[in-house]
Amino acid sequence: MAYDKNNIFAKILRGEIPLKPSEKIYENEFVLSFYDINPKKKIHALVIPKGEYSDLDDFSKRASEKEIAELIKGINIVAKKLEISINGGKGYRTIANIGENGGQEVPHLHFHLFGGEKVGKMVS
Repeated sequence: MAYDKNNIFAKILRGEIPLKPSEKIYENEFVLSFYDINPKKKIHALVIPKGEYSDLDDFSKRASEKEIAELIKGINIVAKKLEISINGGKGYRTIANIGENGGQEVPHLHFHLFGGEKVGKMVS
């Protein structure tokens, strides 16, 4: 999947689609996290890298070690902030859909965090 500079996440990162303060969960130099506009569980957040990466394959090939580390740390920070991590919650699920067969809809790497309730089976 080729990166499309006009995807919704790219527009959010450029400020063309502004997030309300209540929608933003976490941000640093490398990562942005916000609530999904169409939640599938009680808590449904997204964590995205700020760099232009279409999917996890692209990210693992081109991202710096710092970007990789900050994305993983960002997921953990968001889970703690939302009180769904093992340390303060009962756990959560993170999913990254990759490519057409993986169900990826937006060509910008993003991780979904689901929690706040029992998530259920892995694949139905």
